[in-house]
Amino acid sequence: MSTIGSFEGFQPVSLKQEGDDQPSETDQLSVDEGDPGKDPMPKQISRQPSVTKSTLYPNPYHRPYISRKYFVTRPGAIETAMEDLKGHIAKTSGEKIQGFWLLTEIDHWNNEKERILLVTDKNLLICKYDFIMLSCVQLQRIPLGAVYRICLGKFAFPGMSLDKRQGEGIRIYWGSPEQQSLLSRWNPWSTEVPYATFTEHPIRHTSEKFLEICKLSGFTSKLVPAIQNALKNPSGSERQKRLMVLTEPILIETYMGLMSFIGNRNKLGYSLARGSIGF
Repeated sequence: MSTIGSFEGFQPVSLKQEGDDQPSETDQLSVDEGDPGKDPMPKQISRQPSVTKSTLYPNPYHRPYISRKYFVTRPGAIETAMEDLKGHIAKTSGEKIQGFWLLTEIDHWNNEKERILLVTDKNLLICKYDFIMLSCVQLQRIPLGAVYRICLGKFAFPGMSLDKRQGEGIRIYWGSPEQQSLLSRWNPWSTEVPYATFTEHPIRHTSEKFLEICKLSGFTSKLVPAIQNALKNPSGSERQKRLMVLTEPILIETYMGLMSFIGNRNKLGYSLARGSIGF
């Protein structure tokens, strides 16, 4: 009496990913059914190359509902932020804006913070913007003439660090780290850090619009010439005449990193939908 699973003539086949053009050892066809007495002669399946093309917008590996959690992706949010900042600059200084970028700031304790950056003909502005309430919370103004060094490279950590990150970024110096006080260096909320570190925003691949304003190379290509132009005609208080642009690892001196571990994995530095609390 035959049992289930003992049928003859069936062969296991492996499932392959789309686009794999190499035939498998199990990709075989049985002999013609009209000649049961003839030994089966396996034939290889003729596979056609995949014609599926992956597009960059949207990213085929990006789940759209994940990007919708970021309030900056809501319709009109980033446009409202840009108009607010344009109006503020027009009223306060009247400077010419070179461009807007949406980047992630990484502080000296490895905490991620969502930021809007503006480059004008005189200043670099770092804006903390609340995309939930659509309002500017904090605006840091850095004179371009004070910037003397820019570092581009991969992130590096001390050997004993427990919370490391991958990727690349840019660090902008307008003061010497050696002159930073010990209290400021070990204070996670210090505003006296003489440099700022940035990397690309997590939503950069959600659309062509965000890819453009989240691109680190685009920000660098605008920032460097703007600084060089500002250094050509420095004010009386400026000392630096030359900008150094270096390619080297960007060191983040964190060891335990418990606060950044919790904050970064829960995206506490972003305007993010956290879900409902009630029932």
